[in-house]
Amino acid sequence: MSAEATNPATPGPVTGAAARWRARIDLRRLGRAALLGPAARDRLPDAIGHVAEAHRAHHPDADLEPLRRAWVLAESSHRGQMRKSGEPYITHPLAVTLILAELGAETTTLTASLLHDTVEDTEVTLDQVGKEFGAEVRFLVDGVTKLEKVDYGAAAEPETFRKMLVATGNDVRVMSIKLADRLHNMRTLGVMRPEKQARIAKVTRDVLIPLAERLGVQALKTELEDLVFAILHPEEYEHTRELIVDNASRADDPLAEIADEVRSVLREAGIPADVVIRPRHFVSVHRVARKRGRLRGADFGRLLVLVGEDADCYGVLGELHTCLTPVVSEFKDFIAVPKFNLYQSLHTAVARGDGQVVEVLIRTHQMHKVAEAGVVALGNPYASPSDPSEAPSATTGAGTDEERVDPTRPGWLSRLLDWQAAAPDADTFWSTLREDLAQDREITVFRPDGGTLGLPEGATCVDAAYAQYGEDAHACLGARVNGRLATLSTVLKDGDTVQLLMGQDPAAEPSKEWLEHAHTPAARIAIQRWIATHPSPETPEEIAERGGTAGATAEDVQAGRGDANPFRGFAAEPPVADTPDSVGRSIAESQASDNPAADRPGAAVALVDQPGATVRLAGCCTPVPPDEITGFAVRGGVVTVHRVECTAVERMKSVGRTEVGVRWGETAGCRVTLFAESFGRPHLLADLTEAMAGEGAEIVSATVEPPSQQRVRHTYTVQLPDAARLPSLMRAMRNVAGVYDVSRAQTPGA
Repeated sequence: MSAEATNPATPGPVTGAAARWRARIDLRRLGRAALLGPAARDRLPDAIGHVAEAHRAHHPDADLEPLRRAWVLAESSHRGQMRKSGEPYITHPLAVTLILAELGAETTTLTASLLHDTVEDTEVTLDQVGKEFGAEVRFLVDGVTKLEKVDYGAAAEPETFRKMLVATGNDVRVMSIKLADRLHNMRTLGVMRPEKQARIAKVTRDVLIPLAERLGVQALKTELEDLVFAILHPEEYEHTRELIVDNASRADDPLAEIADEVRSVLREAGIPADVVIRPRHFVSVHRVARKRGRLRGADFGRLLVLVGEDADCYGVLGELHTCLTPVVSEFKDFIAVPKFNLYQSLHTAVARGDGQVVEVLIRTHQMHKVAEAGVVALGNPYASPSDPSEAPSATTGAGTDEERVDPTRPGWLSRLLDWQAAAPDADTFWSTLREDLAQDREITVFRPDGGTLGLPEGATCVDAAYAQYGEDAHACLGARVNGRLATLSTVLKDGDTVQLLMGQDPAAEPSKEWLEHAHTPAARIAIQRWIATHPSPETPEEIAERGGTAGATAEDVQAGRGDANPFRGFAAEPPVADTPDSVGRSIAESQASDNPAADRPGAAVALVDQPGATVRLAGCCTPVPPDEITGFAVRGGVVTVHRVECTAVERMKSVGRTEVGVRWGETAGCRVTLFAESFGRPHLLADLTEAMAGEGAEIVSATVEPPSQQRVRHTYTVQLPDAARLPSLMRAMRNVAGVYDVSRAQTPGA
């Protein structure tokens, strides 16, 4: 029974305009393998001649002897075994190997593919495989054998899956073989009971298709999607199939017309290029139909332009945007910024006169190969450049459980190996992996140094911090997004520039609150691991229960100590440290009125040429020497003194207050109110007050407001022995990690 005969998702024949389309790598076209042709042991068996032909198309100089010996061992080992479809079992490893050969896999991968079920289902041992074919093939067969034992469904044992996936991550070719294995099994799934078909299809949808996407194997991913679609949504699948067949029977073909026009434009521009029509697969057509409603001819495919060099891609783009009507909002550059799965291409769209929009993909031939085959097209990443067939030495970990360094491994897989090691337990790893696989879109953000970070859609500055700094991100204080200050909870958009503001405290603590804003496994696991190894601070209720105090005295504020550290962990709202000043009023009260200089011991003295007048320094702008000042006469023979730039000055003039000339006396000391804005972090209050004390400032009163979005506002009234120290005091406060602004008191309309 052929694969097609038992496959409910295999589309029927398509004729008409579609016959002129040059499709993507369509693995359905391959059919089932030829069976057990007669062959002598000294030549390539006829049964795998088509595998050799597909392999030589990608690797003309490949040595086929390992394939011949692998075929002989696999065929003899599986002889007598049958599949549920009624075919000899050997047709399965043969079909899996053919899929990989069409994708461009190198000889070692194909050899392991032919043998991938021998250790699991026959008397052949791993030692025999290693002795006959070398450590590299043994390593791959062992990895696939382990994956065969994993149940990917809801009942999967997390620790088992974790170990298996780590083994896979050490060589991406293991997962390549597994994906091809699943594809062939899905093609022949029709012989199974409907409930088993549905179970396998759901597992394929939830785990293996996202893995194929992350490994960049689009040819496998798209067919798997269509097969799953046919099983889980048969009615919608059949409707989509009818749409495709009806469109193929149309006499007119807008995609062909645009393709001819694009060829003409590029020919006149002197850019050598292949312009082909790339049909959408079933799931893609279904998605477009749900998005746009009624489909038109141009919605059933895209144009693919293949060129020789990277620079030609941009040349094609310029010609298309010059000679045709571009849809600028559809432009994306995945060449300058490749996707996380190695994908590179330019995406654009042009509009026809009748309003139809045609999407265009522009890439080099090598980019196209990687776009279709992903990691399969990368060959053997461990081989010597001078000898691609050379197996790695024992130091690379072949045949062992040691970590193997893969320079071509996609970033996602590298990150997976990093955060699985950091996960506190297998359950956390499993749940986090499932969440990550469910996020199928990625954004790229830029660092100030020109580097990039790939993050899932919806990621925040918390995720960016852990992506860039790992566990050192515990010391992150905040961020600038596109030059503007932003909290760590800020959701990032594709193309944002992110500058992360880092503290210097080696004992910095992350916040439980960050978990609410962390979307990546790296961020969530790092924060959870820290929380698991550090006890939570006492809550105010626990403090009160043991007889402590949640308030901070003036001495505590000066020393930065006390039970109520308002920044510990960022999670709890800090109380307001509202210590009395010398006349028994809080800072807030002090700002609301004009205070007599006599009430401020050691304050700077302002003089006025008006006998009997009482001088008050305005609380709204707290003038100190050598500020330029002015005065206004108010009721009771009082003159209030303001800085000339104070917003209250214009208001006083507008209501007819009499302006009075004032000047500073000889007193050097001054009292001033300062506002500080900071990101919340542990021990910030202690560091800030220590910096102020180092400049000789005596804190008279202080108010620390509850944090808002992890940003905290402080108000300090300080006494300085010399007004000349004010600039250096403000500089010292700004230099404290986490403080991003310090300003003089300025209350509009006070």
